[in-house]
Amino acid sequence: MRRELFLFDEFYRSSFGTIIGVDEAGRGCIAGPVVAAAVVLLEPLDVYDSKQLSPGQRERLFEEIQKCAEVGVGIASEEEIDTYNILNATRIAMNRALENLHYPGAFVLVDGKSLKLSQQGTCVVKGDRKSASIAAASIVAKVTRDHLMEMFHERYPDYGFYKHKGYPTREHLENLRRYGPTEFHRLTFKPVLEMLTEELLAKIVSKDSQRFLSVLRKMNRLVSST
Repeated sequence: MRRELFLFDEFYRSSFGTIIGVDEAGRGCIAGPVVAAAVVLLEPLDVYDSKQLSPGQRERLFEEIQKCAEVGVGIASEEEIDTYNILNATRIAMNRALENLHYPGAFVLVDGKSLKLSQQGTCVVKGDRKSASIAAASIVAKVTRDHLMEMFHERYPDYGFYKHKGYPTREHLENLRRYGPTEFHRLTFKPVLEMLTEELLAKIVSKDSQRFLSVLRKMNRLVSST
């Protein structure tokens, strides 16, 4: 196992007792919710940043984490992201994960720079590469969210959600422009907002053009009658 991740957690356990690793998945997407996970590892586990693992490795470790850890998951919807912004929605998802974990007195290690949560803790920059607990949380959050996006693909197969998982890949942006946004798209995110703005302007221009042509026809009739 990656001993340095285990020792990082042990340092905090020696001072605070039980520790919780918290991480999220989906902040950089333009579709789908943001998913957070909170994990208390009950025994050592060889985990690492989910982004450095293959899908198969993540799935295998996801199953192992369920067996040797306490896990809580929290979700903030696309509507909440559009309403409160992605940073606050991430905080909402993380606090929900902590509530679902039911370890109110534990010390929290959260991946990131400045996320204040409902429990005592500290932020760890690139924590999914430093802490085993945060790495485990990153795997749970990522796999849980991937499963959700695969379900969304069944409803909207033309968008390729099962491949890009809501990230703004070229294929995703092309399909977004071709078919328009679904209820799973984040309407305040730039690519989606730009497309909606273009559609609205096109409708306004089209409507005004019709009005302009109507006025011209009336003027032509008046000129012809004199």
